[in-house]
Amino acid sequence: MAGRGARKPGSRGWRRAGAVAAAALVTVGLVAAPAVAAPASGQAIIRYTEHGVPHILAGDVAGAGYGYGYAAAKDNLCALADIYLTVGAERSRHLGPDGAGNDGLGSARGNLTSDLHFQRIIDSGVVERLAALPAPAGPRREVREIVAGYVRGYNRHLAETPPESVTDPACRGAAWLRPITELDVYRHFYALATITGQGLLAEGIANAAPPTDTAAAATASRGTVPPPDVAGRLATGLAEALGSDELGSNGIAIGADGTAAGRSVLLGNPHYPWQGSRRFWQFQLTVPGRLNASGGGLLGIPLVQIGFTRDAAWTHTVSTARTFGLYELALVPGDPTSYLVGGKAERMVPRTVRVAVRQPDGSLGEVSRTLYETRYGPMVTAGPGIPLPWTERSGYAVRDANATNLRGLNTWFELNQARSTRQIVRTLAGTQGVPWVNTIATDRAGNALFADVQVVPHVTDELAERCGTPLGRQVFPATGVSILDGSDATCGWGSDPDAVEPGLLGAGRLPVLHRRDYALNANDSPWFTNPRAPITGYPRVLGDVGTERSGRTREAIVSVEEALAGGGVTPESMRRLLFGDRSRLAVLAAADTARMCAAFPEGRAPSGTGPVDVRSACPALAAWDHTYGVDSRGSLLFDRFAREVAAIPGVWRTPFDPADPVGTPNTLDIDRPEVWRAFGDAAAELRAAGIPLDGRLGDHQYVVRGGERIPVHGGHQVLGVLNMLVPVWDPARGYTEVVHGSSHIQVVGFGRGPCPDAATLLTYSQSADPTSPHHADQTRLFSRGEWVRARFCERDILTSPALRVVHLR
Repeated sequence: MAGRGARKPGSRGWRRAGAVAAAALVTVGLVAAPAVAAPASGQAIIRYTEHGVPHILAGDVAGAGYGYGYAAAKDNLCALADIYLTVGAERSRHLGPDGAGNDGLGSARGNLTSDLHFQRIIDSGVVERLAALPAPAGPRREVREIVAGYVRGYNRHLAETPPESVTDPACRGAAWLRPITELDVYRHFYALATITGQGLLAEGIANAAPPTDTAAAATASRGTVPPPDVAGRLATGLAEALGSDELGSNGIAIGADGTAAGRSVLLGNPHYPWQGSRRFWQFQLTVPGRLNASGGGLLGIPLVQIGFTRDAAWTHTVSTARTFGLYELALVPGDPTSYLVGGKAERMVPRTVRVAVRQPDGSLGEVSRTLYETRYGPMVTAGPGIPLPWTERSGYAVRDANATNLRGLNTWFELNQARSTRQIVRTLAGTQGVPWVNTIATDRAGNALFADVQVVPHVTDELAERCGTPLGRQVFPATGVSILDGSDATCGWGSDPDAVEPGLLGAGRLPVLHRRDYALNANDSPWFTNPRAPITGYPRVLGDVGTERSGRTREAIVSVEEALAGGGVTPESMRRLLFGDRSRLAVLAAADTARMCAAFPEGRAPSGTGPVDVRSACPALAAWDHTYGVDSRGSLLFDRFAREVAAIPGVWRTPFDPADPVGTPNTLDIDRPEVWRAFGDAAAELRAAGIPLDGRLGDHQYVVRGGERIPVHGGHQVLGVLNMLVPVWDPARGYTEVVHGSSHIQVVGFGRGPCPDAATLLTYSQSADPTSPHHADQTRLFSRGEWVRARFCERDILTSPALRVVHLR
């Protein structure tokens, strides 16, 4: 059955749309030399250069969106259609309730839970209300125009390509391929904006229900100090969910004082999923005199989100700021769907959510569930690893600071016109729409910037202390997630006069650092953005201070400081720095590990399955250069060992010292039996997978595309490798697919010429369609450590040897 508002393939409406498109195709084609002049209003010219990167030239922003929508759908129709299936709450209708949900848009593990989550949002009407607001709260005029153009371009490609003609097997012939509306695009952005709040807790929201066994439920006592295991499990569960490998990045901005030529260089290196709805796609949008930005954006967002203009470049890394908070509610005795505020009872608002579900026989049934809303937000109960019980006495509601955020579209539209780092800060502060990332940037004048100016709840340390529940006082210092007393009317989030809306910290409270040497972030808190100028004084909700830094942060600082000492950074040296694949953990521990290996009696290490012969590993570890290149040997064993060691507390002889956060902790304690066994277990894992202990990385860490095995370099987060990859471990075969890691990468330098010196790479390539010539071409480049020249200026685009031009009228 077709989706809501869709035409069935073969229906009269679909045939009419196809006929119109076919008539339009008369004016679409390839020409030898494109006209430089911009097309008429609403039209677009797409100039494809190497590896299928589209450079979209339009006469207005609506035309830019039109070209983007057409080209994006041509490359990734199935991935985009799956997004609209998800945010339209129709996965169970078409794919059944038990299938895997779209984990790129929330934590829901199955289709039914996903649909309940998104149907709740649809029923609330929140996206429609936000989209109808004038700027700055709602989309500005140009954003509305570019979104409308995008919808027109997407639907045009869909009309030209009936479901049975789709080349991607992921959705060929699918009934859920349907035309989209502007509301679909806004719902998609809303889902992305709330992914670290409501989306993170989607499983717990969709399954929240009042207690039915009142005798058992009443055993929990509100307002008392919770058992340490409850607080510990909650803190651990939140920390794991918030710090998962699903979101991450490196950003390094080098100012004039840190470069060899006295200019600036930016590395943007987001770590995102290689499949699904959070894939990046590369493009350039040009509206002469109005807009000219190049880079990458998440599929379906018709704006450059990480990229550069002629005079400025920016990237984002996932911030440690917590974008949601919890309220613990005191429930009315005998009525677990009413709660007390200031001594007065308030009833929760029940909302019955109904989802169409495909039955095993193909017929449609319906699942309904009653969910509950409070003044703070929806009720939430236990999710994966997050124990939040709803009892007779208490329950929890979640407040998401991004629950009213469509402003981010305005933010990125303005960033697409940036001329300087100062202008970037003004954009971030004036729109306050970046939902969960900070910003690292450079400009032609040689400035470097770190700005954690985004959406952050107005939860000061004082508020968390005064209003925090006993559980909250234990959880907040460890995670930054507040749990406030919902029964106290004075415990609402505060507000600042410079905030774009009540309940948010104003830009004046958020960390901003302007430098002429460098600023960087690798998903740690703002504290050590630059060792010469530590940032302090911000609320805990933004992140911690004086705590251990990640291996990637330490590696980034060491690498940049080495480059500065060697004469400064250039675009070429920045590219080498990233693809050097050096492991900070290996630098600290590989030599000691090799000595430990050589010292095992008879070359046999203890493991859970018995002694393991590790003699072949010791020379490889001793000779290893501590990098994760495809030719490295010893790196696979060290990788498995590092993951085992990471779970051992106090494994370093020299513990972390806040006075030396780059150098500590260090010196692996190789005299501990737990460490010996971790090494043996790692060796046993490789043996079981048929991998030699001194095996070459590229022989066993690879992806398969079209039957071709492509080795990939880089390493896991725990290793402290900047070029981070999260491969799937198959106990029988080793690493055979990458699910997450380096994605759209850019190195942008500003020299004396008018064109930026830029190189990019999309590690998983432009198209998710396995039949596309651009499904794996950049993946092969990534395997070889090569980059793509970013063609920004007109003369560079028009002289591309791969130039192909499409006129859209």
